[in-house]
Amino acid sequence: MKKLLYLLFHRSVFVGLSLLAQIGTLLFMVATFSEHMDTFYWCCILLSVAAALAIVGSRMEPGYKIAWLLVILPFPVFGGIFYLLIGGGHIPRRLRKRMQGILDKSALTLREDFKADDLFPLGGDAAGQAHYLEQYAACPAYTNTETQYFPLGDAAFPRMLEELKKAEHYIFLEYFIIQPGTFWDSILAILEEKAAQGVEVRVIYDDMGCMFTLPRDYDEQLTAKGIQCRVFNRFVPVMSLRLNNRDHRKLMIIDGKVGFTGGINLADEYINMRERFGHWKDSAIFLEGDAVWSMTVMFLTMWDHCCGWDEDFDRFRPPAAPVRPWTGYVQPYTDTPLDYETVGQAVYLNMIAKARNYIYITTPYLVIDVATNTALCNAAKAGVDVRIITPHIPDKRYVFEVTRAHYPPLLNAGVQIYEYTPGFIHAKNFVVDDRFATVGTVNLDYRSLFLHFENGIWMCEAPCIQDIRRDFEETLRVCEPITLRRFKHLNILLQLYRSILRVFAPLM
Repeated sequence: MKKLLYLLFHRSVFVGLSLLAQIGTLLFMVATFSEHMDTFYWCCILLSVAAALAIVGSRMEPGYKIAWLLVILPFPVFGGIFYLLIGGGHIPRRLRKRMQGILDKSALTLREDFKADDLFPLGGDAAGQAHYLEQYAACPAYTNTETQYFPLGDAAFPRMLEELKKAEHYIFLEYFIIQPGTFWDSILAILEEKAAQGVEVRVIYDDMGCMFTLPRDYDEQLTAKGIQCRVFNRFVPVMSLRLNNRDHRKLMIIDGKVGFTGGINLADEYINMRERFGHWKDSAIFLEGDAVWSMTVMFLTMWDHCCGWDEDFDRFRPPAAPVRPWTGYVQPYTDTPLDYETVGQAVYLNMIAKARNYIYITTPYLVIDVATNTALCNAAKAGVDVRIITPHIPDKRYVFEVTRAHYPPLLNAGVQIYEYTPGFIHAKNFVVDDRFATVGTVNLDYRSLFLHFENGIWMCEAPCIQDIRRDFEETLRVCEPITLRRFKHLNILLQLYRSILRVFAPLM
């Protein structure tokens, strides 16, 4: 009974009812003004034509354009209205201006660290990637930064607790999902203790990501414990474009000296303390040294965005880190949907284009755009060993079907695809030629590549790159290779079903 009452009064129920009410209101208006139906109909037709022309002339990815055109053209009465409500790429001028001001401040803070030209002795490929991230994402490349790769959340969890206990000045957390349980409760106990000691503790979580894991007033509960908290893009049950932009980043920063990121959210399935979809394989990376300052600025930028603040970032700058032996180059980067620069996609495309021997990829979703599909196929056709691991047990069935719908053209080109048979793989890793790697939050899907706030760590000749490659090779041992024959024998209806899902994937 208690569980039933919880479900009935959960805010998702109210959200659903509110959206249904909006649809009902629209239908009521149509019925009320039925005597003017001809005028209404032709207005909607003109609106849909205008929307279609705007889509064709926009800078959207081609697959995204096709998906929206297939919504608008068969349903011209409501298609254009629906697109204007949730599909357009227009960002309000005020929001864009405020965010640009924050990003300019971030670039000014980090500009003294720009050193892409220092990578030229390692080759033009390395220097080119570093230069791109500096000039178009304002994210510098650093040396003097140790990295440690964790192939499972289970292994990262104790190290996270260990580092949190060492905090002396501040702790910054930014996560898409937080859920009470062993993982979060252990962290929260340390946060409360540190806040009581005078350590500044700040937490950002995404409201959509935590809709089913946290109560609506959880930020107030944390504030009562002495922890500053902000909710990113609080969900309002109104059909609007802003619902598309979520904070998918995962950052844990302690004193500007050490930091964690990767695919891991703060919920028990990520450390296999709770079983969901079989064994949950995720990855994380630990940084200690100069590059953590860039991660700190990323967090502070998002904090200012959420709060409307304009604080002095330099007061959080840590003292100079001890000089270490050669650690390779480490370049934390972030991507925002509030500009036209798809940084996460560009990092992946650059890595694919520069590969000479192999590209190993792990991703929970493979809903790729035309450019990424073409790049992977071209690399395989050129003789590069391209291998991709995806889940065998899905977390979302429809996305799983869309992922599989993308297999055939890749397999035809010689890309090798494997499914992780023990369960769900959530890691978002690229490793190339034992020289380059990235670990972060960017899935190979439309939402991550074009709609969400994301982050990652690009590395060049860092020692942990060998660990990422070894983890991939060991993971292959428990994976099932996918063959094109399986798809050639699919019945026509199933092929059609998957094709439809693939077309509408950008809207999911």
